[in-house]
This record gives sequence, C-alpha cells and structure tokens, in this order.
Amino acid sequence: MNTFHNQRVLPAPPAAVFAAIATPERLARWWGPAGFSNRFERCDFRPGGRWVFEMVGPDGTVYPNESVFQHIEPHRQVVVRHTCAPLFTLTITLEPVAEGTRVQWQQVFDDPAFAQAAAHILQPANEQNLDRLHAELERSATCPG
Repeated sequence: MNTFHNQRVLPAPPAAVFAAIATPERLARWWGPAGFSNRFERCDFRPGGRWVFEMVGPDGTVYPNESVFQHIEPHRQVVVRHTCAPLFTLTITLEPVAEGTRVQWQQVFDDPAFAQAAAHILQPANEQNLDRLHAELERSATCPG
C-alpha cells in the first residue's frame, strides 16, 4: 500500500482550479493540512521547475520541502515529484464536470512501509488540502486577486 487517492468535485471551472495551483501566492495560502502555513523560497511553475518551501505546523515546527514540477498540462494536470524525504509523486488531475471540476489527487510513495505507517496522517491531510483548495476558490470568487 503506497498509493493514496482522494477526489473532490469543486464548484469552479478547471481554469480557475488550475490558477489556484499555478499562482505561487495562492498555492502558498492553501497548500498543506489544516493549520499549516507556507514560506516559499522558490516556486518555478514550469516543467522541470523547482519548488522549495517550508511548511510550518500549528505548533511552529518547520518542515523543509523540495519538489520538482515534472509535468504541467494547463487546466488538466500537474505532476509534482517530492525530492526530499519522504519521496513521492503527486498527480493532480482536473476534469470538467457539470458541477465544476473533479479534482483527482493521487499520491504515490516510493517506500510502501512509510506509506502504510503514515496512512492515518496522509489520508486526512490530503482531504484537508482539498478543503483548503475549495476555500481558496471561494475566496477568489468573492475577492479576486
């Protein structure tokens, strides 16, 4: 067991969801589980671009992160390779549906033992990421920019 799947239909078109991923200021607002914040050092949103940042937990613990944007298909898909421990690949796929956009979130860990041991944290954390993305979309709909 090394793969986690989460899915959510969000009430916004794929272009709006993609913009919330592609815009570093917006990504910093919603990325991560509930209660976390982000300090981006670099977010080069292009294929092969580096994404270096710190996630700050509710208790002040700082979690360094480094990733590479492996694949970007505007309004359709973003693939992120987390290049520091724990190693994983995250694929975010956007599909237009009548209600807005179906977001499919697939996180595949290199180490199945790590994934199994952390499943009780990872599954709800991924749902919280989608909750925060939804809130970001609502925020931008009422307060553009």
